[in-house]
Amino acid sequence: MPIVPAAPPQPVPIYSAFDYVTVDAQRRRVYAAHNGSRALLIVDADAGSVLANVRVGTAHGVAVDPLSGHVYVGTSEGNVVEVDPDTKKVVHSVAVGGRVDAIAYDAELGRIYADEDNGTKLWVIDVRRFALVATIVLPGHRPEYLAVDPQTHEVYQNITDLAEVAIVDPRADRVRTTFKTPELTLNHPLQFDATLGQIVAGGNGVLATYDRAGIPIGHVSVPPGIDQCDLDRGTHLLACAGNGTLSVVELAPGAAPRLLGTLAVAPGVHTVAIDSKTHDIWAVWSRPDGTGDFVQRFHWNPERAS
Repeated sequence: MPIVPAAPPQPVPIYSAFDYVTVDAQRRRVYAAHNGSRALLIVDADAGSVLANVRVGTAHGVAVDPLSGHVYVGTSEGNVVEVDPDTKKVVHSVAVGGRVDAIAYDAELGRIYADEDNGTKLWVIDVRRFALVATIVLPGHRPEYLAVDPQTHEVYQNITDLAEVAIVDPRADRVRTTFKTPELTLNHPLQFDATLGQIVAGGNGVLATYDRAGIPIGHVSVPPGIDQCDLDRGTHLLACAGNGTLSVVELAPGAAPRLLGTLAVAPGVHTVAIDSKTHDIWAVWSRPDGTGDFVQRFHWNPERAS
């Protein structure tokens, strides 16, 4: 198997339930939304040890500001908060008026995008004022994951119930257009590879790639039940998890993605993050019976890929 555990699972306080996870490779930190404890979990990306749990509310989306190292978190209580991971304190908070699921951050424009859990809205927060500056109406009623195009600054938002991707114009603060994803149903993961100019979306055991205009490039079969993926932009590899599997998929210019390897993991693993420095994959999960929460690092061995 080309994917192997790099270390045993690291237990964390038993609160149960994680959502999204991300890595600050520069500052060597892993951040996970530990919604059971209503906190942001901070982990040392080298030692694998838990450093802190910062109370923020019922946490879901997580994003890092690459300049300051501060962490943005969206919560079920309808807030987007900013955490200073050095002082381990919340330094800003803004109410958006609904339950927040996934978030994405545009560092150049200084904008956080937060989508509404099972709703119809995409909220825009200006981090310089830490204020809500726009509420964008989305099609459908089930926005899932989203990504920012660092070149055009448009936002790609998966719409689960309509099997489509909405493209948001950041200058007009509205949906510019949508495109259908006929290969997919119940869209969940979404990533954007800026170098290849590819939008990647997944659902029903398929990962499909599209260009910026929504024209299909190719697709590949993957284990069913994948919830979310994360992209290593330097290697064009995706790590994807859900339904007891962890998979690695390679993107290619002008061609269909390729499944490189799959590993059986704990059933609760459904979100992952890649460390762009070491290329290790971080997973968080809780046992269904509430008897343990864990964070674990996995190593990708490309030379062992079939």
